[in-house]
Amino acid sequence: MAAIKIGDIKIGDGSFVIIGGPCAVENREQFLSAARFVKEAGANILRGNVYKPRTSPYSFQGTSEMGLKYIYEAKMETGLPTVCEILDANLIEKTEKYVDMFQIGARNMQNFPLLRAVGQSNKPVILKRGLCSTIDEWLNAAEYIKSEGNNNVILCERGIRTYETSTRNTLDLSAVPVIKSKTDMPIIVDPSHAVGVREYVAPLAKAAVAAGADGVMIETHPNPESALSDGHQSLNPDEFKTLCSDIKKLANFLGFELI
Repeated sequence: MAAIKIGDIKIGDGSFVIIGGPCAVENREQFLSAARFVKEAGANILRGNVYKPRTSPYSFQGTSEMGLKYIYEAKMETGLPTVCEILDANLIEKTEKYVDMFQIGARNMQNFPLLRAVGQSNKPVILKRGLCSTIDEWLNAAEYIKSEGNNNVILCERGIRTYETSTRNTLDLSAVPVIKSKTDMPIIVDPSHAVGVREYVAPLAKAAVAAGADGVMIETHPNPESALSDGHQSLNPDEFKTLCSDIKKLANFLGFELI
């Protein structure tokens, strides 16, 4: 497998990576607080989005460039490399000055102009699986990025839409071994967006370790009840710290290297 480097962290080299942080960067105090406890819990990469593609146009839409400055400040304080979702090719030049890695969200998995544009950047890219996409469609989307010269693509399984309504989406953990058999790209799992229910996140994060994923992306917030986005699926600091500890124990048992 081709390992991909983000700052001093590698994904896909036999280690297990934990990405943590809030769904959205709401303000400076909220994000710096989150960054500090994400670091303290032992996570490896800090996430935070400043451009929010919401289902409703009346929902919180993010903090844009001011939020990027908060992300950069958090990186400087904690030393954690950072990832932020990108929605539009016109935002790439502005965003890449502040973050270490781009994320392409599920709704943009087949936004081919955007995929080509991030392919022309040297930043690593997390490519989330589309809500109703097959694995082959997902892999072809990754090829749009790689065809422009950027081979630093990390796939992210985040659940697919099915007839089941008990969870937000249905987490397809079978995608992990399938991807491993079809490509050398690393694959991580986002159980937070897959289930949309705080109580279900930890069991599925541990299942992702057992399935052989290279890492997980977990939403966590200083005060989930007051979160402006996805508070119902975000872990509080104590829950996140416990999960990180449990994940590391399991990953160690299964033979992963710990960072």
